[in-house]
Amino acid sequence: MASSVHVSDEPLTPAGRLFLQPEMKTVIHCLLGFKYNMDIDAIKSTIKNSLMVKHPRFCSLLVHDKNGFEHWRRTEVDVDRHIILVDETSITNSSDDVDKIVNDYIADLSVSSPLISDKPLWEIHIMKEKKCAIFRIHHALGDGISLMSMLLASCRKAEDPMAVPTLMTGGRRDWREGKDWRGILMGVLKMVLFSLVFCVDFVLRCLWVRDRKTVISGGDGVELWPRKVATAKFLIEDMKMVKKVVANATINDVLFGVISTGISTYLDHRSPNSLKEGQQLTGIAMVNLRSQTGLQDMTKMMESNSTCRWGNKFGILLLPIYYYHKIEPLEHVKRAKEMIDRKKKTLEAHFSYKVGDLAMSWLGPKVASLLNYRIMCNTTFTISNVVGPKEEITIAGNPITFIRVNTSSLPQALVMHVVSYAGKAEMQIVVAKDIIPDPEFLAKCFQDSLLEMKEAALASL
Repeated sequence: MASSVHVSDEPLTPAGRLFLQPEMKTVIHCLLGFKYNMDIDAIKSTIKNSLMVKHPRFCSLLVHDKNGFEHWRRTEVDVDRHIILVDETSITNSSDDVDKIVNDYIADLSVSSPLISDKPLWEIHIMKEKKCAIFRIHHALGDGISLMSMLLASCRKAEDPMAVPTLMTGGRRDWREGKDWRGILMGVLKMVLFSLVFCVDFVLRCLWVRDRKTVISGGDGVELWPRKVATAKFLIEDMKMVKKVVANATINDVLFGVISTGISTYLDHRSPNSLKEGQQLTGIAMVNLRSQTGLQDMTKMMESNSTCRWGNKFGILLLPIYYYHKIEPLEHVKRAKEMIDRKKKTLEAHFSYKVGDLAMSWLGPKVASLLNYRIMCNTTFTISNVVGPKEEITIAGNPITFIRVNTSSLPQALVMHVVSYAGKAEMQIVVAKDIIPDPEFLAKCFQDSLLEMKEAALASL
């Protein structure tokens, strides 16, 4: 939509402009499962009275001025235009597996259904028979932390219908804590050294350095290929059991160990004896750069002077995993922890954010988009992890049974998104189906990896 600029128009942030470039157009899909049949009128009423339709990003049109620059323009929200009742009789999938039917529907949305710009860039697809709803939100509106915080602002605790869900907030741990001056000096030296190494690696990945090709490699143009989606399901208690036997490990360390083990197992199945021991496959992980970690209070995020502002505020970490044919299950977690600990002590995520910001400001969105596109073409997979509420929650009085997230297509053939909720963690695995035709088996590799780690952990206690 092209027009002259109004006084009230708000220009897009550099990150917002980036996600509107043809190579980077990204739509976030948030899938909610419900315990009971959905009351459409109750859902509409909840949305109309929610913070979401009051937020400037969710009640603004995307417009372009005569020079082609993008702006947000406030408009009235017609909720009926944003709610789409899926004609489930037209779905030809003959499977009795509800997860498979819903995942196939999302896979089709990932490559064939962009959000139209004659209304704010979000919509909700409702599958009444499958008791689920799919929130489709353009990434230009915000990142995972922003959008999850927005969603939970419309929810209530199942055990207390008047209370909003507990939002996990907190500051980052001070790396100087408990250290004397020698320890602090050594920490600074390590931070400088590793930051230099990792930042150089990041720049080279943006240019030409890439992973060796494997049967799960994507590349230029793969974002246009048809998709398949599968779901891997984990128990948080199982992850905590593994975490307990690896000194100072975190849930993220365990998760990355599971990914490392599962991908090695899958590669053994797809292309036995084709990879060398220790061959590197590089992943991209998104890191929240706000001063507070975890989910945020929406009322605070909407304040203009908030330190936990709305929008896209994340950096990129390059997280390598290594193929091993035979290795103890817990060894993957230990190696993942060692690598992630080094990454945490560096400025790589902040550096990547600043590089993108400067590229957008100085070189324009096309160059910035090309750099981001290249780094995805030169790596093997993307992984994101958002911590959801610990307790069961409801929306419009209907208990939510699961929360899953994925995105529309990227040049990589393998993209994984993890969300934890009420004692469970569910991973949506989005693949280019002509490269990875069996994502359900890959999901089983991940699930079996955690169970093997749990058995090893129990044996070591």
